[in-house]
Amino acid sequence: MRPFATIAGNTFMELVRQPVFLLLMSSSAAFGVFLADVPYFGFGDDPKMVKDSVLAVMLLSGLFGAVLSASSSVAREIRSGTALAVLAKPVGRAQFLLAKYLGLAGALTVLTYVNLLAALLASRMAYDAYGDPDLLGTGIFFGALVLAYALAGLSNYFLRRPFVADAVLLVVVMATLAFIVINFVSKEGKVQPFAAGVDWRLVPAAVLILFALFLIAGLALACSTRLEVIPTLAICSALFLLGLMSDYLFGRPAEAGHWWGKALYSVLPNWQLFWIADALEGTKPVAGIWGYVAEALGYVAGYLGATLAVALLLFEDRELN
Repeated sequence: MRPFATIAGNTFMELVRQPVFLLLMSSSAAFGVFLADVPYFGFGDDPKMVKDSVLAVMLLSGLFGAVLSASSSVAREIRSGTALAVLAKPVGRAQFLLAKYLGLAGALTVLTYVNLLAALLASRMAYDAYGDPDLLGTGIFFGALVLAYALAGLSNYFLRRPFVADAVLLVVVMATLAFIVINFVSKEGKVQPFAAGVDWRLVPAAVLILFALFLIAGLALACSTRLEVIPTLAICSALFLLGLMSDYLFGRPAEAGHWWGKALYSVLPNWQLFWIADALEGTKPVAGIWGYVAEALGYVAGYLGATLAVALLLFEDRELN
């Protein structure tokens, strides 16, 4: 059990130390908050458009993060010989691959957490044609991100600490502090009850997106056992697009009784199951949402188990020399 935890922890730390991870996390969070300050002229649907947009940013940034992180943690280590050195010790291939996936899932959870903070803030800052942008909240959040980078630079200069790792940690901390401060202050700069105007329904929506990212990470990990970054990204993007259209392309033939429709509809992941943005219209609570999240967790567990089994089969006879 100790080697498993060590590999998972090292994988997590290695991924969050990647400059692309820091750039993806900070830029997606900043862009999510920025979307709340854009006038959409949506005839009263501006807040709904903001929520849809920030959830889409969360999903797409997670897609790229999953593919790039999986390729970095598996394909690059196979190519550099690090995987061979680890497996030369009493560590099985299944243990190695599962630990890699656990570290990858942890990195995606951190990425989704920061994006969720930005999404919750955007839901509070969103305004319609009769409102005004929350420039104060936007300034506080952007200032927190700049301060995180500045503190990481100072620790790197004076303490010789790694810049990226410290920056990732400080971005998480400063984004959390900015979220707390902003929710105690109104757009006019006055003290208000905490989280007034925040749409907490985005939390289960973000959890479902995180489940989808776990599936994408499993698919990317399976591809990374054989392929490099660009082919892995192409295959995962194709599976993502086909999964989005799964109900139309394969669901109808499956209902009509065609065997190929049933087979493809079962094999391809249906990403629409993890997208509940359409249910966030208005301000009423979504009935039974956490029950639906629990059902989605069962779907993820079954599909992810099959995906990791395929990844292990591909990795078992992979030549590592």
